Amino acid sequence: MNSPPLVSARNIDLSLNGKPVLQQVDLTIRPREIVTLIGPNGAGKTTLLRVVLGLQRPDRGEVDRAAGLRIGYMPQRMPLDLAFPISVKRFLLLAGAVSLDDLEQVLEEVGAAALLESPLQALSGGEFQRILLARALLRNPNLLVLDEPVQGVDVHGQVEIFRLLARIRDLHDSAILLVSHDLHLVMASTDRVICLNRHICCTGNPESVTRNPEFLQLFGAAAVQSLAIYSHDQAHRHEQCQHGDRI
Repeated sequence: MNSPPLVSARNIDLSLNGKPVLQQVDLTIRPREIVTLIGPNGAGKTTLLRVVLGLQRPDRGEVDRAAGLRIGYMPQRMPLDLAFPISVKRFLLLAGAVSLDDLEQVLEEVGAAALLESPLQALSGGEFQRILLARALLRNPNLLVLDEPVQGVDVHGQVEIFRLLARIRDLHDSAILLVSHDLHLVMASTDRVICLNRHICCTGNPESVTRNPEFLQLFGAAAVQSLAIYSHDQAHRHEQCQHGDRI
């Protein structure tokens, strides 16, 4: 039997400046799911996240959240004033009433324990994204909401972050809702894909979505072919790893 949903959005309509952004959108997120929103620029992905978070009221429709739901949010961008030096420790303490033990624990979980005293301005793109993820985890969330979590990160770092998200889901027994433009990593790292272009074009497991005509129309057959090659390569690497090779 399916667990009760953490979030359920039904028949969401929203227009901004007279322009339709979301039309008849339904979204359900259940415990321990990794759900990924994909779609072209301007498809309404970030706006839908804001509706789920309660930061944007829809014109029509309803959003129900489980009682006591704790949400951790990692925004797409967090500009820093480079003239104002601040350490990772101080930055995380600004998130609220947390202890040093809390900080050390979440930094360990995201593989950034050595960065506690580092200045934020000195971090690489991948390191900074890990710090933002640690900040979101300080609430011990039931639902982790991530807007483009691998933005500004090199390919190796992107793979590591997606692997990290799977570990976090298991460690915290939480659900993850994320937006991503990288189809390769999405298809290898998510339970359910939602293809959004103001309305929901298609949804399902990665394999079924890549066969959907509306997905093909949005992303093209070439994208699907590259995904097939990637999936084969992932399976090959996984098989090698089982025989003792390191990936």
